[in-house]
Amino acid sequence: MSALCVERLSKKFGGVHAVEDLSFKVAAGTVHSIIGPNGAGKTTLLNLLTGVYVPSAGRITFDDRELTGAPTHAFAEAGIGRTFQNLQIFFNMSALENVMTGRHLRERCGLLHALLHTPRLARAERECRERALELLRFLGLADYAEAGADAMPYGALKRLEIARALAGEPQMLLLDEPAAGLNPTEALEIAALIKRLAAAGTTVVLVEHNMHLVMGVSDHILVLDYGRRLSEGTTEEVRNDPRVIEAYLGVANSPEAPHA
Repeated sequence: MSALCVERLSKKFGGVHAVEDLSFKVAAGTVHSIIGPNGAGKTTLLNLLTGVYVPSAGRITFDDRELTGAPTHAFAEAGIGRTFQNLQIFFNMSALENVMTGRHLRERCGLLHALLHTPRLARAERECRERALELLRFLGLADYAEAGADAMPYGALKRLEIARALAGEPQMLLLDEPAAGLNPTEALEIAALIKRLAAAGTTVVLVEHNMHLVMGVSDHILVLDYGRRLSEGTTEEVRNDPRVIEAYLGVANSPEAPHA
């Protein structure tokens, strides 16, 4: 079953195609990685898949729901969450408060309840806090719950952003370079987390330059080059595709070619 279906998607900036005539499907409950050299169009594609950009052409559907050209909140309401290359953290808040902000889509108390401080509001706030604490434990961040985000190490902040994205209970989570800037141990923690998410039923779309991580967690890989599909398939198929090796390194026999 396909969670996401992209058909002939294109995005032009002026006369330049950042994404061109791209079609692919993402199966529910899998880890689907999108890789490619710098400037290949990966982040532009994620922006299209979350409503940040409106396509120049093509179609996006998620669980048979038409999302082409929809605003960002419609993608979020449909069950698509994401993280960003650059941390989008509220540094003046605690880790717990950061995660709680991600619950706003799931809260059902309106302005009247807030003004009157009704029991329903108190119950919703308690449930929000409990769910945020559960996510911090799941991400190995329980010890930072009351800590200010500005006092947390970088590796913990990367996981905090994932926790906040998960607070919205997405069916599909788009991760934009979650291992960027991490040391090998921290990257292994991210890889383990991605596997746990997929095992729990969350579809993961991963954009990442760490090929050891990509090859270790992916069920399917899409390779982009200049906004077009260069290769697609299983990790083994992509790893052994000479077009992929050449696009990354310019040579087909380099010892630094992507390996698991």
